[in-house]
Amino acid sequence: MEHTRWLDDAEQRTWRGFLTANRLLFERVERQLQNEARMPHAYFEILVRLSEAPDRTLRMSRLAETSLSSRSRLSHAVARLEQAGWVRRIACPTDRRGSFAELTDAGMAALEEAAPGHVETVRSLLFDALTPEQQASLREISEAVVAHLTDSPVWPADGDEECAGDTPADEADEADCPERSG
Repeated sequence: MEHTRWLDDAEQRTWRGFLTANRLLFERVERQLQNEARMPHAYFEILVRLSEAPDRTLRMSRLAETSLSSRSRLSHAVARLEQAGWVRRIACPTDRRGSFAELTDAGMAALEEAAPGHVETVRSLLFDALTPEQQASLREISEAVVAHLTDSPVWPADGDEECAGDTPADEADEADCPERSG
């Protein structure tokens, strides 16, 4: 039987503080976006990721990977964003399984309308409570935990290949993918 590495009192306090802070912060961020922008945080994040991507477009598999979402969950979210007219799906001409999500002008407008309230909420709930030194420590700690948990960059979703396949075998198709039409 393996030896359990129990948390000591300081570690337990740190863990519980981390959990509580995360739950309180994200519940309030979620509530603000739902109340003011009528969208969940997950949809807001998709719009942000697309707005920062070249041509406001990312391959669906890359969008799922970088947003730490399953492909099916992301597909459902993009379908809802399509219904709102904020995102458009584009098929990859060389890979029948592949598709892209593209932020529409209406989606960009919705993001621009939602962003000020979201940023003010994040600023007031998180950054206003911390000194610049604490902010730097939080960033350093967060980056260390992310690096410990994944080798893949998750923000921003840079390095997206236009027709990179869903599996390494499909990556050979990259050079064959013509420019997407908008």
